Amino acid sequence: MISITFYTTAGCHLCELAETLLNDLSLHHQVTINPTEIGDDDDLVLRYGTTIPVVKFNDDSELNWPFNHHDLEIKIGQLQSS
Repeated sequence: MISITFYTTAGCHLCELAETLLNDLSLHHQVTINPTEIGDDDDLVLRYGTTIPVVKFNDDSELNWPFNHHDLEIKIGQLQSS
């Protein structure tokens, strides 16, 4: 199973768009999505505060916004074939 950390924060409209994409992805692939609120951790705010939403995969690669369904599908395909 592929694990995805979804860096997000409350009130972020782009994060809401990304969450919709991730939820759709989970309908078609065996993925676990772990939402992580960056506002609860000063280090995460420093790292992701201007780039959220960000998805981090279990191979430690990341996609920063903007990304789309196709970008996610390509990454999932790469992880499944490795």
